[in-house]
Amino acid sequence: MEGMNLWQKTATAILRLLMASVLVLTFTSCGEKAVSQEPYGSLLSKAQLSKQISEVSPPATIQELRSALEVYQPQVAIVTPKQDEILQDDTVTVRFQVKDLSIYKDPKLELGPHLHVILDNEPYIAVYNLNDPLVLPDLLPGTHTLRVFASRPWHESFKNEGAYAQTTFHIITKTDDNNPDPTKPLLTYSRPKGSYGAEPILLDFFLTNAPLHLVAKEDPNDDIADWRIRCTINGESFVLDRWQALYLKGFKPGKNWVKLEFLDEQGNPVKNVFNSTVRLITYEPKGKDTLSKIVREELSADQVRSIVDPNYTAKIPAAEPTPTPTLTPTVKETPETQPKEETQPIPEPIPTPTSTPSVEETPQTQPQAEKQPVPESQQVPQIQPEKPKSGGFFNWFQRRADRRIPTPQIPVETAPGLPPTLPEVIETPQAESITEPQPEVTPEAESSPTKEFKIQSSKLRPHG
Repeated sequence: MEGMNLWQKTATAILRLLMASVLVLTFTSCGEKAVSQEPYGSLLSKAQLSKQISEVSPPATIQELRSALEVYQPQVAIVTPKQDEILQDDTVTVRFQVKDLSIYKDPKLELGPHLHVILDNEPYIAVYNLNDPLVLPDLLPGTHTLRVFASRPWHESFKNEGAYAQTTFHIITKTDDNNPDPTKPLLTYSRPKGSYGAEPILLDFFLTNAPLHLVAKEDPNDDIADWRIRCTINGESFVLDRWQALYLKGFKPGKNWVKLEFLDEQGNPVKNVFNSTVRLITYEPKGKDTLSKIVREELSADQVRSIVDPNYTAKIPAAEPTPTPTLTPTVKETPETQPKEETQPIPEPIPTPTSTPSVEETPQTQPQAEKQPVPESQQVPQIQPEKPKSGGFFNWFQRRADRRIPTPQIPVETAPGLPPTLPEVIETPQAESITEPQPEVTPEAESSPTKEFKIQSSKLRPHG
């Protein structure tokens, strides 16, 4: 019996400890705010949210750049105007203070870490310079609320504690408008906004005074209010149960409208100012802006890394000297080969007249000499020794001389008579002068048929 009592006592003590720990967790969780539920980029496949809209993974360039900003926990504060301040002017000068994040804009890419500033429930104003105050002119008399949070270069909000700030001020007097209830959850619409040149399109919002969703859904009978975000795009609705930036596809070219609503556990809208917001956006594919090129992954992370690191210098210029100028000398060498081809004496095989030693073909070889150009004068000494072999032209002079010699010397002209006659013809300078003006003699020989007749007659006379 005593053993049973000890066992019961220990069991009840363990149960009491468990109940106490659960109560501590529930009470401490009531004051916590909503945080991002899932790691960024955990989506591996498409999730069809409606008939037209589907959720896809973030662009690869954005995922790689986002890791460079994970080390920052920006702390944002509104310096002016003060909370519940009454101003007597309809122009308000707003100043901000940001810690643990550089606020700037890259001059070439026109992107960088910045602030989203929302006056009442108007579309946000992007602030890239903290040195110059933001001026809000022509404000209506009454109550106004400013909301601001830190944003990444691609307009995704930082969701850490302290990244959001809010102030409510009054122009001349207080009114009930634009004054959210601080005891109720508040939804701040961020994206999509304006015009887009590529899909997927970012859907992003900010939550304040919202409990942890995972704790709130554990017990439906507790006092912790659960929440949902209902998103409606072009009339088709779907519900989100996590606070995370989403990338969506399925927008039609032209005008599209997006609506965000904060819902309770039963799916009813939570009545608080700004908890229901509608925006009209424009989608025009093939946009040329930097963000559109990043979304289409036309720009790599290294090419646009300066939008997350102001001290980063792009390595793109280093790729310019890679096209080595080795190609240009190869082009210059080609004309050097051309003169080598010109030096090849292609006209060398042209001196075909040397192969025709016949006497009767001399008038035909002479027009060929006319066709040869002047630079072929170097071949003249080659032709000169061959021409005496053609005895037709020189024998004509010899036979003219033989006519003046007495007839008893005629039989000597046969084979033994040739040696003494050749030196007589070579010694006379007329043989050299005759060879030089060949083109002048040849047309006469061609035009005067009487000379041919005389040559033929001279051949006949010795036999007579």
